[in-house]
Amino acid sequence: MRGSVQGKGMSVENLLGLAALVLAIIALTNNGNATKRLAALERELQRLREMLAQRGAPPAQAQAEAAPTPAPREAAPPPPRPVPAPPSPTRAVFDVDGPSMETTPGAPMPPPQPAPPRPTLPREPDVVSQGIEKIKRWFTEGNVPVKIGVLVLFAGVAALLKYATDQGWLNAPIELRLAGVAAVALAALVFAWRKRESNRAFALSLQGGAIGILLMVVFAAFKLYGLMPVGVAFAISIVLVFGAGVLAVLQDAKALAFFAVLAGFLAPLWLSTGSGNHVALFSYYAVLNATIFAIAWWKSWRVLNLLGFLFTFGIGGAWGVMDYAPEKFGTTEPFLLLFFAFYLLIPLVHAMRQPMERRDYVDGTLVFATPLVCFAIQAGLLHGARMPLAFNALGLAAIYAVLALIVFRRGANRVLGDGYALLAVGFATLAVPLALSARATASVFALEGAALAWLGVRQQRIVRQLAAFALHAIAAGACVIGFDHTAVVTGTPIANAQFMSLLIVAVGALATAWVYRRADSIPQFAVYYAWGLAWWLVAITREILEFAPGDSEPDLLLVAYAATGWIAAEAHRRRPTTLLILTSLFAILAAFPLSLLQTITHDHPFGDAGALAWLGYAVLGIRSLQCLRTGEHRLAPWAQLLWWLVWPFVASLILYWLIDDVLHLAQGWGVAAIALPWLAMATIAEWHWEWLAVPLRERFDDMMTLLPGLVFLALAALWVVSLGLPGGSHPLPWVPVVNPMEIVQLATIALLWHWCAYGTAPEWLNRVRVLMTALAGFAWITSVVLHAVHHWGGIAWDAHLIGTSLAQTSLTVTWSILGVIGWVLGSKRGQRTLWLAGALLMAVVLLKLLVVDRHNLGNGLGIASFIAFGLLCTVVGYFAPAPPREPASEATA
Repeated sequence: MRGSVQGKGMSVENLLGLAALVLAIIALTNNGNATKRLAALERELQRLREMLAQRGAPPAQAQAEAAPTPAPREAAPPPPRPVPAPPSPTRAVFDVDGPSMETTPGAPMPPPQPAPPRPTLPREPDVVSQGIEKIKRWFTEGNVPVKIGVLVLFAGVAALLKYATDQGWLNAPIELRLAGVAAVALAALVFAWRKRESNRAFALSLQGGAIGILLMVVFAAFKLYGLMPVGVAFAISIVLVFGAGVLAVLQDAKALAFFAVLAGFLAPLWLSTGSGNHVALFSYYAVLNATIFAIAWWKSWRVLNLLGFLFTFGIGGAWGVMDYAPEKFGTTEPFLLLFFAFYLLIPLVHAMRQPMERRDYVDGTLVFATPLVCFAIQAGLLHGARMPLAFNALGLAAIYAVLALIVFRRGANRVLGDGYALLAVGFATLAVPLALSARATASVFALEGAALAWLGVRQQRIVRQLAAFALHAIAAGACVIGFDHTAVVTGTPIANAQFMSLLIVAVGALATAWVYRRADSIPQFAVYYAWGLAWWLVAITREILEFAPGDSEPDLLLVAYAATGWIAAEAHRRRPTTLLILTSLFAILAAFPLSLLQTITHDHPFGDAGALAWLGYAVLGIRSLQCLRTGEHRLAPWAQLLWWLVWPFVASLILYWLIDDVLHLAQGWGVAAIALPWLAMATIAEWHWEWLAVPLRERFDDMMTLLPGLVFLALAALWVVSLGLPGGSHPLPWVPVVNPMEIVQLATIALLWHWCAYGTAPEWLNRVRVLMTALAGFAWITSVVLHAVHHWGGIAWDAHLIGTSLAQTSLTVTWSILGVIGWVLGSKRGQRTLWLAGALLMAVVLLKLLVVDRHNLGNGLGIASFIAFGLLCTVVGYFAPAPPREPASEATA
């Protein structure tokens, strides 16, 4: 045990000795620098002490000198000056006024101050929290004891009566019991009336509770015990409700009035005998509505009016759905007219009695909902009879026109007058579809909407403009509803009802758009213009598809769309607008799908009447571009850009038809025919840009990069696709490189390289020019090899060609030669990147040999692959065994 401890001690001593040796070596290594730093620190410490001594004694010494001193004695020799302590190895920070806490070795550091908490924004309470808060306020605000007391009283009285009845304690007749409850309620009502001024909240709550108990007594006496007839029960209920309304008006208590009206409307429901006497029901509701009207004459309680409106027309509408019959029209119509009159006059009275500063306040719900609901109920009473409803709509229009005229003349409430005028126009407009057909309705509404929009813009009245928008929407709906496919097919082109209705809807919307454009109201113009343009395109497209011969449909559509773009361009010339240029862009862009549709229909775009259609397209397009020069709009060059892309596209379709269907040449000639117009466009864009700048001229220079870029993008897509085609050259023999398809492929690479190097290509494309050309060249050479295997080796051009021994050996030899050329040229010219590219390609070939070609070692082609690769590597080992040295700048970096 001791030996083990001693062994451990020796090991610790050895470790300590090793550590000391390391520290000594470090100290000896840095001895000179440490000595210099230590001397500098001692000089700085001495200087700071002298500065402190010159500034005075410490505070304790100053207090000692300020205290009274005894009689002078013989001066004592001054105390010896303290010897400065050796510098502490800890870092010292000195201040002029004295040492800080950091100067004292071992002094505790002050604790870090915590960062102040970040303020949190209060979150919006959710629905549950809001409900809880409202319940809390109900129980904490106002006369809380009375609120709770009335609720508890109801529950307690009900429970007591039930318990007493169950126990047999109440043996008195039910008439006496109900009379007693009613007497107590009347006493409470009288007591609450006497306390209405001294304790208002208590009095109002008690009044409401007392009237509620009286209504419950009436209900029990009639419904539960049959102690009174229905007439008496209704009469007493009316008196109680009317009395509650009077109390509410006298005390200005809206809540009490609300309770009275609610109880009044619910009374027929709990007092109903099931007899279905609608005359009695509506008579009772007439009395209630008269009470509401009387209250509205004195008090502006909107919630009361809305409650009466909802119950009157809600219950009346439900009765109409479940129990109305045509023979009841004579006893129902007067009540509908009476209720309409009540709620027609209530918002008018309400608005007239407003103070001058609130004269613009209008009860919009009743103003607009009353005629709409009543008209809907009237339509149900008349069972949708069109002509009577049309006369009803005209009558409503006349009523609201008179009201609007009265309000405008008195100048009482302009907002209310606008509402009445809008309703007058609306019902007058509604009379049109009721009396006329759907197509005629659409036409009238569209023209009326345009006229109303013009009037609204001219007078700057937003209500008329909103009404115009509604009319345009209704016109569109009527046009859709009135669609008759049979009438269109058997009608005359252009001169048929369906096209004319679509045309009038479109013209009305476009006329409205032009009104807003003249007023510089761009958002409204955009909405109406897009709406009208859509209807116009639907109209002309459908007319052509219905009446034009099948072969000429795409030709006529091309001319129609070009004419649409031309009209928009002419309008842009007078009032430059973005949407008009976009229309011209659409017309030019439509030529792409339409040219394909022409090719499908009659083999090529110029077939049948296609040549005339493209002539018209050219004339209208040139004129459109000339019109787009006005306004200096940024989209005008885009229209001309699309214009120059359309023509090589069409020319490619025509040339391919000529090669394939007329001359019956091989596929390679077809690829060359498709590429030729695009190569011509790229050549013109690179060497004769001024030819393409017409008619915008210098404004089209912004497209000097984009147009060639799009052309080369189309060529690149064709180039990639052509790599996967067999590309025969019949009737000429196929020769590598000098066949039509591979010639246009080489021409594409050469033109693209020239555009990147010397043309207007983007800078980033110029930087990758060499890499891009190298990759394209490698892919092209690989394609040439595979095509040679196909044409000369007699192997079918399909997915199995790449797996044949001949194809694999040819690729191995070709890629090896390319890699060797890169190795050798990179070494001789000192181009390290080229040498590395050759090395990488050789590595790929080696991997290919190990993975693919090793399966072909059983035949001569596979063996040739390995031999060729080995020989080429040997040649490289002789001429360029190592990569060239890096440039000096790269080496130093």
